[in-house]
Amino acid sequence: MEITATMVKELREKTGAGVMECKRALTDSEGNMRKAEEKLAEWAGGRIEKKAGRATNQGVVETYVHGGGRIGVMLELNCETDFVGRNEAFRQLAHEIAMQIAAMNPLYISADEIPAESVDHPEAVALLSQPYIRDGSKTINDMIRETIAKTGENINVRRFARYELGA
Repeated sequence: MEITATMVKELREKTGAGVMECKRALTDSEGNMRKAEEKLAEWAGGRIEKKAGRATNQGVVETYVHGGGRIGVMLELNCETDFVGRNEAFRQLAHEIAMQIAAMNPLYISADEIPAESVDHPEAVALLSQPYIRDGSKTINDMIRETIAKTGENINVRRFARYELGA
């Protein structure tokens, strides 16, 4: 099957992958869009694991105020370079995570931080394990991994603070 520029463009818009990667995935999957998406996700998974150890010293401090000023969040989201820190996809991720913190009030960043004697479930108290408030089929960690695949850089939630009037 011939791979057209329209097919490559459509796959690129869906996944955020590079043009040549999209073309190769479509070629390998003989033009099947769903299989090409799966192939790109598989390739991205390997790249994400390689990036996990990289230092993240750049990024953004995102603030979010909700409920007419009753709830406020400050989030430090880190990446590898200031170029990605100014990227719209990265900034949107920071905003979405700040909204998640305001809505779900996590106590820890990851399940690893939960004390051994705690009876809390990670989905309830660990930010990265929580289902995303706008799409319960993915977690906050899944969203971060998707953005890592798009930007090509490691991304970490460094810290956050949530304030609520009267709490």
